[in-house]
Amino acid sequence: MSNVQERIESHIDTLSTFTATPDKGTTRLSYSNEDLQARNYLKSKMIEYGLYVKEDGFGNIFGKLEGTLKEGPSVLIGSHFDSVPNGGSYDGPAGVVAGLEVAALFNENNITPKYPLEIIALVEEEGARFGSGLMGSRGITGLLSDADFKKLTDKDGITTEEAMKTIGLDSSLPKTRDPKTIKAFLELHIEQGPILEEKNIPIGVVEAIVGLTQLEVTVKGRAGHAGTTPMDRRSDALVAAAGIIAQLPELAVSEGEGTVITAGRLNVFPNGANVIPDQTVFTLDIRSGKEEHVRNVVEKVKKIVDSYNGNGIDTSVQELLYMKPKAMNPEILSLLKQKSSELDIPHCPINSGAGHDAMVFSDFTDVGMLFIPSKDGLSHCPEEWSDSSHIANAVHILYEAAKKLTEAE
Repeated sequence: MSNVQERIESHIDTLSTFTATPDKGTTRLSYSNEDLQARNYLKSKMIEYGLYVKEDGFGNIFGKLEGTLKEGPSVLIGSHFDSVPNGGSYDGPAGVVAGLEVAALFNENNITPKYPLEIIALVEEEGARFGSGLMGSRGITGLLSDADFKKLTDKDGITTEEAMKTIGLDSSLPKTRDPKTIKAFLELHIEQGPILEEKNIPIGVVEAIVGLTQLEVTVKGRAGHAGTTPMDRRSDALVAAAGIIAQLPELAVSEGEGTVITAGRLNVFPNGANVIPDQTVFTLDIRSGKEEHVRNVVEKVKKIVDSYNGNGIDTSVQELLYMKPKAMNPEILSLLKQKSSELDIPHCPINSGAGHDAMVFSDFTDVGMLFIPSKDGLSHCPEEWSDSSHIANAVHILYEAAKKLTEAE
């Protein structure tokens, strides 16, 4: 086993211990104690590998290797380090670790780039705590305003600023970044699906990422006693919400073209066993490779939701997130394929059905993305696993690509 592969396993194993649910997967929510533990570890490794470390007003971490071209734009490599509840050890951290190991190779080989190299670790990609997916990358690029960021709260009503302060982060630091300071962004991610494993191909070069939208549907009714309120006098917010949700799978099926819709988070108020719910709030995740399909389904969802208004029920729909389908940069696609071939690492083109920070950066800079196989196609669960040798393959491809993009001698 190579030194790179050994270090990768050590990084992944260590980061997996920073979880709020030991033995039940990785639960590392943004600005939690587990976030702080992972953050301190990543920063210590960045320093060990000769990088200058700083954080921004969102808590994103940057480890920079200065280039000879002063004030030159940076080549960024990284991913996110938060998780879904009871998730796996590889979704996000594999990409951060790959970035760390690219920096380690620059360090070991005494390479000084012309353009700076920056390893980045991004917050709240999953949206598991504040319901704002891709928050770190959207914040950097200005798609999430400071005002909207400050309004975000978790399920306990704790704001982003309050949560950051709890672990010693400074939300007053600069938040957005001038796109002119970014030359390119590279991201490694686990596939989270079965294609690469079934094909027995260790590297997927991502050509496009699906479009996605996240909606929050609120259904308001009227509370009442479960025993004394007749059925014909009820305005049950949960029954109405269930009626809406039951119709949604057929919308995606009839739209076709791989369109999918998921009702994910469901909150019922007051959530008492003997109280008729007076409010239900649930999220919807809608994805498709073509923007027209996403938009079609959103409009149909709104019509269904609106049809439940009346008889004491009041509904509303809020769009939390909308990302168009994104194609990766053709020059970087070619570069990644070229370096894979030169290294004799089998690869194939692939599209991503999941959203990633790369899709946010693609509107601001040149972006490339690699996938590695996921065992049994599993992700967002404790069983999530990817082979460290596959991560090491990706590291060597990204290292060669980064040398070219930073024009390192």
